[in-house]
Amino acid sequence: MAGKRMTLTEAHSLAETCLLRHGCDAENAAAIADRMIEAERDRCHSHGLFRLQWYVSGITSGRVNGQARPSVERLAPGVVRVDGDGGYAPLGQKIAHAPLAEAARTNGIAALGLVNMFHIAAIWPEVEALANDGLCALAMTAAYPYVAPAGGIRPLFGTNPVGFAWPRRDGPPLVFDQASSAMARGEIQIAARDGHSVPLTAGIGPDGQPTTDPNVVLAGAQLGFGGYKGAVLAMMVELLAGPLIGEFLSFESAADDAGRGGPPKGGEFIIAIDPARFGDADGFLDHGERLFAEIAAQEGTRLPGERRFRARLETPSEGIEIPASLWADIEALMA
Repeated sequence: MAGKRMTLTEAHSLAETCLLRHGCDAENAAAIADRMIEAERDRCHSHGLFRLQWYVSGITSGRVNGQARPSVERLAPGVVRVDGDGGYAPLGQKIAHAPLAEAARTNGIAALGLVNMFHIAAIWPEVEALANDGLCALAMTAAYPYVAPAGGIRPLFGTNPVGFAWPRRDGPPLVFDQASSAMARGEIQIAARDGHSVPLTAGIGPDGQPTTDPNVVLAGAQLGFGGYKGAVLAMMVELLAGPLIGEFLSFESAADDAGRGGPPKGGEFIIAIDPARFGDADGFLDHGERLFAEIAAQEGTRLPGERRFRARLETPSEGIEIPASLWADIEALMA
């Protein structure tokens, strides 16, 4: 069976129609489709249409509120809380952007706790949007227990990504979004789907032995990047995106799912910083560019996010290719 090539507009319409058909209202369907097609646009396939089945399964199971109406609360001058009303994160993130940015500009720094929501998207869109408004931003979220603690063999932490963005005067901001694990969960799942191996550092089997078989890793445990260093960062994310804001730890989210195999329910923690309020309002952008120039001066280097931004220029005209196996799944959803 052949794959499917389509434009970004066609892919967005497909995702939105599928979500509407399975119980999302228009506002939630549009926000979720925006997130998936942003990922496809930037060739971040593990968070693109690959996630559509998971979004749909949460809605059709009744676990996720496809008609959620997130609400905003200001807990302190620099603390914003958004209750996702049991829906998927994209709509809550969209609603949270303006009050978080306003609080950061007023106070110099502000934090956001997104709670009572289901988060399965990349986190670079949130921090990039804040950087486009001239702010520095740091975001993190937990998931299900996929990653073993250092020295352990049983999953405990989520892949627990951290995203960061820094504004720039000319051109797109510096942005990175990386898991605390050696590989993102979606990348291992895609490797299993397509019959590819994974690096030996990606994870271990149920017996605790390293393996390059993605199916064995999925049955066992992923590993933190850099050994204990990634595992410690995963633990930090667990605490900041969990107990700090009154949300689940990864293993608590798995218990809440109770084996149904749906998307993880939990929280996201975001810090927004207004550089203009930290003593170098006129010079911080140029000062940052000095670092970027020194990085670029070394052969073989690139700034984080550059590959995504290049893809962003190409995919509007080239379109995207949906692999045959994924297309078959999407056709089944649409049927």
